[in-house]
Amino acid sequence: MSLTYVITRPKEQLIGFLLEGDRLVEIRPDRTGRSLLGDIYIGKVKQIVKNINAAFVEIAGGQLCFLPLEDAAAPVLVNRSADGRLLAGDEILVQVKKDAVKTKDPVLSANLSINGRYFSVQTGAKEGGLSFSRKLDQKQCERIRRALQGLAIPGRMTLIVRTRAQDAAPELLLRDAARQIGRAQRILEVGHTRTVFSLLSEHMPDYLKPLGEGLWPLPDRIVTDDPAVHTAVLGFLREQGQSTDCLELYRDSRISLSLLYGLSSRLEEALSRQVWLKSGGYLVIEPTEALTVIDVNTGKYAEHKPTEETFFLINEEAAKESLRQIRLRNLSGIVLIDFINMKDRENNRRLLSLLREIAASDPVPVKVVDMTPLGLVEITRKKIERPLEEQLCR
Repeated sequence: MSLTYVITRPKEQLIGFLLEGDRLVEIRPDRTGRSLLGDIYIGKVKQIVKNINAAFVEIAGGQLCFLPLEDAAAPVLVNRSADGRLLAGDEILVQVKKDAVKTKDPVLSANLSINGRYFSVQTGAKEGGLSFSRKLDQKQCERIRRALQGLAIPGRMTLIVRTRAQDAAPELLLRDAARQIGRAQRILEVGHTRTVFSLLSEHMPDYLKPLGEGLWPLPDRIVTDDPAVHTAVLGFLREQGQSTDCLELYRDSRISLSLLYGLSSRLEEALSRQVWLKSGGYLVIEPTEALTVIDVNTGKYAEHKPTEETFFLINEEAAKESLRQIRLRNLSGIVLIDFINMKDRENNRRLLSLLREIAASDPVPVKVVDMTPLGLVEITRKKIERPLEEQLCR
């Protein structure tokens, strides 16, 4: 199915909308100035708390962050302690791994990660070298290894080959690997010449991040009505060695790009508590402090005494729509889906199998845990960014 990526301002905020055919699957609000995720700083250790095996580190703007010591086993210290241990007062290179969420501080790591489309470079390794995604088979690994022959990987750096590299041309692989290693080296070098709290590397705009880090395939069409965004995407595509034929600057003054794709109404639907299904059933989505609950209801079928097979068809549609809504709203942590209770164990097994199949297509790691006898399914989704509602200027 064709992918279209529309980048525009339905209201005051720049937002990217990814569509599979006519179906909206992901929304990427640009949070320039409001998100720290991926930024690299020279931070200052304020306190070591041994009983929770963590440190509190201050970065630019007086922001206090949480640093698990397991992610600081081999830190790059700009102002090193006398005995080599991480101590209060040390200046250290850190990267924001999770944004602040409600009352929780941003989470840091001293193991820096520089992500490209085909490769990720990580610092802090004991030996470093080349590492491959587990999804790549031996033949693919050998092909990529040959493409990188002669490329020097500095000590204590690991060049990780991403799954997306499996079909890339050798010249693109070599170019991207060299680019990410060069970026990592420059950050480490500059880190020893800058003052504490300096921002050494800022994350790319949110609307470009899924393309730059290979979370999505390159869309068939990228459409924007913002000249500055068009210039940024054009530069990105050229830097990646990709064709720019997919990029379009929308100029029609008779109808806005947002209205053409109905983006304002789609955005409101993505924030609505209730979601209708084509079968006549509906979902009720209730985020709470600890988890999100999705309740599946028979809706209009309630009057017709639905059969077991009808229950399965409603649950099947609800499973597909629930996982679409989880990705669309960027829900994370624990999600409980309360399906309509089915007596047939085979139907429950089929439903779980479907959920796992759909979950595998989410760029963010999702695990379908199990189903209780009452039809309650537990799903976990990795927490990386804030939910959609918190990302929007509302």
